[in-house]
Amino acid sequence: MSGPLRLPAAPLEDWLRERYFRAETDISSSGVHNYTLGELRALDAGLRGGELDALMFRDGSSLGAERLRAAVAARVRPGSGQVVMTTHGSSEALFLAFNALVRPGDEVVVPDPAYHSLWALAASAGAVLRFWPMRPENGFVPDLADLRAVLSPRTRLVVVNFPHNPTGACVDPAGRAELLELVEASGATLLWDDAFADLVHDHPRLPDPSRDISRSLSFGTLSKAYGLPGLRVGWCVLPEELAQDLVRVRDYLTLSLSPLTELLAAVAVEHADTLIAPRLTEARRNRDLLLEWARASDGAVECPVPRGGVTAFPRFRGIEDTTELCERLLARHGVLVVPGACFGHSDRMRIGFSVPEGELVRGLQAISKELVELPAPKRRGEPR
Repeated sequence: MSGPLRLPAAPLEDWLRERYFRAETDISSSGVHNYTLGELRALDAGLRGGELDALMFRDGSSLGAERLRAAVAARVRPGSGQVVMTTHGSSEALFLAFNALVRPGDEVVVPDPAYHSLWALAASAGAVLRFWPMRPENGFVPDLADLRAVLSPRTRLVVVNFPHNPTGACVDPAGRAELLELVEASGATLLWDDAFADLVHDHPRLPDPSRDISRSLSFGTLSKAYGLPGLRVGWCVLPEELAQDLVRVRDYLTLSLSPLTELLAAVAVEHADTLIAPRLTEARRNRDLLLEWARASDGAVECPVPRGGVTAFPRFRGIEDTTELCERLLARHGVLVVPGACFGHSDRMRIGFSVPEGELVRGLQAISKELVELPAPKRRGEPR
């Protein structure tokens, strides 16, 4: 660790930082494939007219532009006493929340594996981490008995991410209800990472937790389901009485968002279904294609079914660490994937399946070719 915040390296970002710009076929992403400004402008008469030219580049409100906040509230429909705060991606919202709510020594329950911001930011704020394991032997299906086992009277926060990154695991509506009851009974505050809320495949979208419990914060983003990661816009839904605590941290960080990005983001959220529906339909088709590819591998690829999100986290039998395989895919085929070591499971690989079908097929074919050609010593431990 280095720096005053004692933040560790983020292996996922280290992996993608330069490789992302060299890839010809990108099947690494946890979000749907991206939209253009032209496609976004086509949704709104104001953006096609003079609204952009009339935009004044003044400072924004600490909680965010009213139009965008209203659009998010209409979409998320939070419970009473909750407010929306817009942020520079959901990562800023998480940073603000952890630094406002965590005191050194507080216990924070986090999923394992997880996206680095969900645990490293808590640790940097002085939290004692308690890990809720998503077990590979169970296909990463969340087990609430495991959550119950790590809760204690000292638990300050419970952090969850459903649908889950990188595995696509998800609680169903009944599991959500039980989870909320557990957290509420513990006296802890729930931090609900809702980045993939609109990307569920086997049941309806899970409602915002604030409809059922008051001690909750939820986090959303345009980077995953909306196909607009470059806008760097997210939000936090939180109890009104906590808003000033997050603003106080923000006063030393970003102050507010750009009025330009908030305008574009408001249009996106107001037309959410138009942006999300075609990408979700495509992702579901591609999920079937990916699972069929894994089934056709004669056991070389073991892929738990992603119940949400647009990533799978398959295991590669006989390969202890897929990092070299991932390097070969990029060097020899221009195919970008994420080695499982970035999430603490070195025998796995994160594959994103929200891409045009032809791109996914090219990527999977390249993986199959490399599995056939992989030198035997790299497959030690494979059953004979």
